[in-house]
Amino acid sequence: MTRLVLLRHGQSLWNLENRFTGWVDVDLTEQGEDQARRAGALMAEAGFAPDRAYASYLKRAIKTLWLSLDALDRAWIPVTKSWRLNERHYGALTGLNKAETIDKHGEDQVRVWRRSFDTPPPLLDANDDRHPRFDPRYADLDPNTMPAGESLKLTLDRVRPYFEAEIAPALEDGGEIIIAAHGNSLRAIVMMLFNVSADEIMKVEIPTGNPLLIDLENTQPRQARYLDTARATELPAIG
Repeated sequence: MTRLVLLRHGQSLWNLENRFTGWVDVDLTEQGEDQARRAGALMAEAGFAPDRAYASYLKRAIKTLWLSLDALDRAWIPVTKSWRLNERHYGALTGLNKAETIDKHGEDQVRVWRRSFDTPPPLLDANDDRHPRFDPRYADLDPNTMPAGESLKLTLDRVRPYFEAEIAPALEDGGEIIIAAHGNSLRAIVMMLFNVSADEIMKVEIPTGNPLLIDLENTQPRQARYLDTARATELPAIG
């Protein structure tokens, strides 16, 4: 039996400020750092000892991974980072306060942008300094592959090939793996693993800093649970 932990980063500064974050590289709050350390302690209590880790390119995920692995005394394991595990790109909504955006565009429109499966937010102009093509961490990538705004479907489309090519083979080899990423990139993985429909995935909420421990057999989930039961959310049915 292989075990996998999906770990959403701890609370970020823009989570606290209720802003659309996406690919902006904001840091963790003090509470977010505490959540990351607690995640490590909870994984240790569960006997989870990862031998490989994956993370996005964003510091809130990377620092969550560092702090949790340090609490596990597993900081030495190999870590692979990929932009394909980044959060959904919120396009022209990036940086905006969510409540103020509702006041401006209406609750129904913002709900469509946030909660529909395949409707992206308004896209960034290619010359907007928030566009990923201006970020040095993506300098070696084809600018045409960089999103200017994404729906969950588009997020799934970029996460899937990476998961299938890099992470699934590592799971098939056995061992224990942790992925530190974001609410929407992790929802994409949950969608693949649990065979969740487009309608049902919109109901799935992944709490910050709460390890989701999944027992797998031949990369198929057999059991799943959040380790911080006080902050657990409902999971899709298995099987």
